[in-house]
Amino acid sequence: MTEKRMSMSRKHNLKGMMLQVAKDLIEAEDVLKVKERDEYMENSCPPLVLPHSKDELQELCQELFDKIDVIDEERYVLEHTANRVVHEVWDLNIKIVDLKGKFKKPPLKKVRMSADAMLQALLGSKHKVNMDLRANLKQVKKEVKEESAEVGDWRKNVEDKAGMGGRKKMFESDA
Repeated sequence: MTEKRMSMSRKHNLKGMMLQVAKDLIEAEDVLKVKERDEYMENSCPPLVLPHSKDELQELCQELFDKIDVIDEERYVLEHTANRVVHEVWDLNIKIVDLKGKFKKPPLKKVRMSADAMLQALLGSKHKVNMDLRANLKQVKKEVKEESAEVGDWRKNVEDKAGMGGRKKMFESDA
């Protein structure tokens, strides 16, 4: 099976087309957002008509105050709900990390501690741990050669030790 690879010019051409389509989609979305915003502003905020008399002006101020009060209550409720959701997400993230068992390892400091102290710290004070490695070694008994009580002639002792496979005779013949 031969795999046909796409040429670089073809790749660049396709990439350019994809970017152009994405750009057109983003522009269309921006135009739609502007339209929706204008429609909302027309529906919820009628144009302001300033009254000429003092009573009408006070009545308009009272209406605006009531609307501000309602909007402020809605903002408070939405803010409270958003904060609650953020805290729930935070708690769920903590639970997920706990379930995975992956924690950030803190930077460790170099501690000088003997093996006995380290094991006692790990196992607690209930367990007495002795880390004497020499105690676990196998005991070997040394055999002591018994010196013979007789002190013989030293020349005889040298001749016994100088057996060197006939070399002793070679040195004796030269001398």
